[in-house]
Amino acid sequence: MTLRSLAANTPGRRANWRALGLSQEDMLKPKIAVVNSSSELAICYAHLDAIAELVKEEIRAAGAVPFEVRTAAPSDFITGANKAGSYILAGRDIIANDIEVQVEAALLDGMICLTSCDKTPPGHLMAAARLNIPTILVIGGYQQAGEIDGEPVDVEDVWSGSVGERFGAQPKFPVAEMAEHAIMGPGVCAGMATANTMHSVGEALGMCLPGHAPVRANSPKMRDNARAAARRIVEMVAEDLKPRDILTPGAFRNAVATVLAVSGSINAIKHLQATAIEAENGVDVFALWEEMSDVPVLSAVRPTGHVRIEQFEDAGGARAVLKRLEDRIATAALTCTGKTLGENLEGYVIPGPDIIHAVDDPVGEGPSIAILRGSFAETAVVRLGIRDGSRPEEFAGPARVFESTAECMQAIEDGVVQPGDVVVARNQGLKGGPAMGGSASVILFALDAAGLAKTAAFVTDGQLSGLCLKGLTVAEVHPEAATGGPIGKVRDGDIVRISVENRSIDIDVPADELASRAIGAYRTDARGYLGTFRQDVRDMSTGGVLLPPSC
Repeated sequence: MTLRSLAANTPGRRANWRALGLSQEDMLKPKIAVVNSSSELAICYAHLDAIAELVKEEIRAAGAVPFEVRTAAPSDFITGANKAGSYILAGRDIIANDIEVQVEAALLDGMICLTSCDKTPPGHLMAAARLNIPTILVIGGYQQAGEIDGEPVDVEDVWSGSVGERFGAQPKFPVAEMAEHAIMGPGVCAGMATANTMHSVGEALGMCLPGHAPVRANSPKMRDNARAAARRIVEMVAEDLKPRDILTPGAFRNAVATVLAVSGSINAIKHLQATAIEAENGVDVFALWEEMSDVPVLSAVRPTGHVRIEQFEDAGGARAVLKRLEDRIATAALTCTGKTLGENLEGYVIPGPDIIHAVDDPVGEGPSIAILRGSFAETAVVRLGIRDGSRPEEFAGPARVFESTAECMQAIEDGVVQPGDVVVARNQGLKGGPAMGGSASVILFALDAAGLAKTAAFVTDGQLSGLCLKGLTVAEVHPEAATGGPIGKVRDGDIVRISVENRSIDIDVPADELASRAIGAYRTDARGYLGTFRQDVRDMSTGGVLLPPSC
């Protein structure tokens, strides 16, 4: 075993590490980064310090030396408070760069990433793909939801209820009361929102051990998982098993199929594409999405259906979904176990067949998420969930264009938005937001509360929370308004046509007229890091990475 950490085994380096308590014997052992995004700001990360400690103990026992490395810890409900949430997605790339600055600069031999809220899983995956040193993810787990009068209450209820109250909708319980009971412990949002989607993606890619996603945060199972991952990362360093051995086109096929099968968050598309760019494997996730579009929905976890995330875990979670999809996916893909996915699944029996259905007896037909293209967008994303006719899939109507969330919300409240309209919220993209700030999700909940979700369509170049699944909503329109895309040139009254069947989104304006229309300047201020992000971010075809075009 050749350790790259020994390439810089200088007297000055040894002197520093001796002062930290390392012995001469330790100097020759593998050096493992324990990447910890712990934060006292957000409950998503509040338990990770204790997990980091047991991981470090296990790494030492396995014959290696752990070094805890801290990174940013973006959380939608907390660090989304300023700049309309612009720091959230931008935080993903801070995490990847932060890891590079510490782990690569120090020439550590491997890393184990404590992955929790929405942006840490993709940030960790992007860093792993970029650095290409042995890496394994530890799934941080989901929070325990509470109940009122015996009925479950979670953070989705609080969020949708708080928006709904403004528009006269009656939540099932007073919002203030739900806020007191919705979150009863550490971990990420309960439900198949972005965090649990990305946790499942981590397992489907082969970057965490089998059976680890999702998991109850701070549970004995989660702690056992963390210990197992700690032992395994030391073995991976000895085997020189690296992320680019694992993050192959087959692995991405498996991840896409898993997201479709659980009707996961649309945010997984850009995070997977960004990871593929970092891995330099040539995978076009958007094309792969279309190729896998016939994968049906196998489990209806909230917000898609009424299955709770605890039931999904107990039914086998991501491992059971992969077992169900065994005939459709790349079982020859290598995983962090050192075995193929097929070998990992061999002999596995699904414990909850009523929760995670068979492919020939699905909850709903596919796709649960579709890519649309046309004269309005090169790519746009629509989350369909269970396609039971409860949400329209064909729509044509006049555009009602809004330059900000506040302007759109006021128009909904004032009755300006009418049934039949296509609500267009623009300048919320990667550059316009910047970093997809703009809180487009709030607009969707407002349309629903105002009774318009089924009679009006919603189109935005912004992103949506993984909790969003209402009406016909098209998001992440590319090219975005700020870079001259058609969404930046559409005017009130222009007819916009959306067809899920045809995978199309078009605007009834002649191409030459559309080309002649001007777009405005950036409508939001961006200084400091957000200014740098706006300057350097690439478009949605890359998943919004900050790497230079030559990469």
